[in-house]
Amino acid sequence: MLKGLGQEPDAAEDTAARQKRARLFKLLGTLASATLFVLSIAVLYFVIGELDRAQVKAAFARASGEQITLAIFFTGISYLMLTGYDWVALKEVTVQKVSYRIAALASFTSYAVSFTLGFPLLTAATVRYWIYSSVGLGASAIASLTLIAGITFWLGMGVVFGLVMMFQPGSAGTFTRLPVSMNLLIGVAVFAAILFYLFLVRNNRRRFVVRGWRLRLPSFPVTLKQMMLGAIDVCAGAAVLWVLLPPDAHVPFATMLAAYVFACVLGIASHAPGGIGVFEATMLLALPGVPRGELLGALLVYRLVYYLLPFILALILLGTREIMLRAGVLQRQLANQPAPEREE
Repeated sequence: MLKGLGQEPDAAEDTAARQKRARLFKLLGTLASATLFVLSIAVLYFVIGELDRAQVKAAFARASGEQITLAIFFTGISYLMLTGYDWVALKEVTVQKVSYRIAALASFTSYAVSFTLGFPLLTAATVRYWIYSSVGLGASAIASLTLIAGITFWLGMGVVFGLVMMFQPGSAGTFTRLPVSMNLLIGVAVFAAILFYLFLVRNNRRRFVVRGWRLRLPSFPVTLKQMMLGAIDVCAGAAVLWVLLPPDAHVPFATMLAAYVFACVLGIASHAPGGIGVFEATMLLALPGVPRGELLGALLVYRLVYYLLPFILALILLGTREIMLRAGVLQRQLANQPAPEREE
């Protein structure tokens, strides 16, 4: 009896501490989200201000209406696959039901913002926290979700790059400037690493501790879905730029895939927003057969279609959602107020 009574204050203190931490995380998440939104608006203002209207006009003049339409179509396919990243990961990190509408909104906006601002682990996680915390997901679940989504991205990159290097080593040589045998060896090495990863998750060796952090890799069926989603996403992203190339460029799609993956990896490693500058330089080196002026025009249209338009749409969606949430809170507060008494 006394022992039970002695434990009650400790339990109450633990509950109070957890509630205090939860309020602190919520406050920090709100501040980070607001800061990120303001920063995004500022970046959008400067990006649009720095665009040379003459160059943009010339770039769009070189591209036909069919090319622009196809570029927008493949951009939609790519971002649709990105929404699947979160939808698949949610099944792995929580038993709580989250609608696809919320998952799609969180995934699309987080990627659209992080692609433009850079530092994806920070920016994407902040946007996800902004959205998922409103439906009850905790910080640890959101962090795990962001990690799994990142694994999906790299699996897709690895699968596409490995397959191209193994089955189209000659086309990849246009970009790598390496012998066919060396390209084949690189492809085999990349695919061997992927197979080793599949072996780990297939045999339930999915729990790791890295510097005190406990990491749990996705299950084998989830990993296969990740590979499929990531591969389609990468192919669609490469197709956006490929269809914008001049018709007489005659660049094999396999060459574009290898160059695109390598340019994306270098862009991510640079931590430059959207890999800007690094991505373009890599593509210029990878596709020497395309006239530089025409390739730069295609890259500019690619930036506008694949990065800027989704970024603007993401900011509109986030702003609209915040306004609707605030309006809903205000409406509930007004509904709960007692009606004023009438004077006799």
